[in-house]
Order: sequence, then structure tokens, then C-alpha cells
Amino acid sequence: MGPIGENELFFILQGLKWTVLLAVIGFIGGGVFGILIALARTSKHQFARLASSGYIALFQGTPLLMQLFVVYYGVALLGIDVNAWVAVAIAFTLHASAFLGEIWRGSIEAVPKGQTEAANALGLHYVSRMKDVVLPQALKISMPATIGFLVQLIKGTSLAAIVGFIELTRAGQIISNQTYRPLLVFGIVGIIYFMICWPLSHVGSGLEKRMAKAAR
Repeated sequence: MGPIGENELFFILQGLKWTVLLAVIGFIGGGVFGILIALARTSKHQFARLASSGYIALFQGTPLLMQLFVVYYGVALLGIDVNAWVAVAIAFTLHASAFLGEIWRGSIEAVPKGQTEAANALGLHYVSRMKDVVLPQALKISMPATIGFLVQLIKGTSLAAIVGFIELTRAGQIISNQTYRPLLVFGIVGIIYFMICWPLSHVGSGLEKRMAKAAR
């Protein structure tokens, strides 16, 4: 069994960097498209509702691992050469947009209808009504669920290794194969995941309790 020194730890931290970056890109990109999906799901236009509902059903009803395979190998079949980084970024953005879109759809519908009626009475058009009245309240309502999904997204980045992307889990696997100390290596990897995810989960549960008390 080989030792785990500074070089091995540095390699694991490099994997952590890509894990965090992938989660951030997926979350931000998914958030941008997720808002559009949520607005389409709550639209008065039937086609927009049906199309966004089908999009959500597709990504919620299939494993993330399969989505990574389809994006990585499917794009290559179209004759477009993409590296693993671009492929997983696209896959995680699409995946996140479907889940965030559905979370935010529920929060938009949870905003009291009196708010929308008051905005209509003031003569606000759709964009102003959503931007200034509905969405700020909806995003506040959705914060616990949104943070919860971010935690799942961070843990889900470990699946990116299947297409050759070296993130935290894959970096740990490589070091484990070199040192033959899997328990120690993956113990370190697990602690790193815990140090990232547990504070986020704690914040999310705290917000949920605070909102529950405010609603009483």
C-alpha cells in the first residue's frame, strides 16, 4: 500500500474544484432555463404548458446517468466533437432546469391569488407582474426545496465520471487505485462531500422551519 501524501491530496482537491464548478454551472444554467420552464408551466397557453410538462417528465422520468450518456454520445453521433467537460455541463444544466422548473412552478402557484389580482388591478402587464410581484415571493417560498435540490446536484456530479470527467469521486478512485487504500481515500472524499452538503442541508431545513413558523 502506498502513502497518501501532498500530491495525492492535491489531486483530490483538484477533483473537488471541478465538482464545485460543475455544480455551480449546472445550477446557474438550470436556474436560467428553469425560470423559463416554470413560466411556461404556469402560462395561459396550452402548447407552452404541454411542451414544458413533457420536458419536465422526460428529465424527471429518466436517470441522470442515462442523460449523461445521451448527451455525450448523442452529440458525437451528430458529428459534433465535444469534450467531457462540455457534455456534462450541458447534461447537468438540462437536468437541473427540469427539476428547478417544477419546483418553481409549484412556488409560483403557491403565491396567493390576491397578489396577482392586485397587480392586475394596478394595470401591471405580465412581465412587471411576474418580475415585481409574483417571482420574488415564489423564489422565497421555494428556497428550502431549491437548496435541497442543490445538495442533490452536488452529489450527482459523481456520475460525471462515467464519461471520463475527473471530479471528486473519480479523483478519489484514481488515487485509491494507485495507493491501494480505498477505505482511507474514500473516507476523505466522503468527509469533503459532507462538509459541503451538510451546511447547505442545515440552511435549507432552517429556512423551512422559519417559514413554517411564519405561516402559523
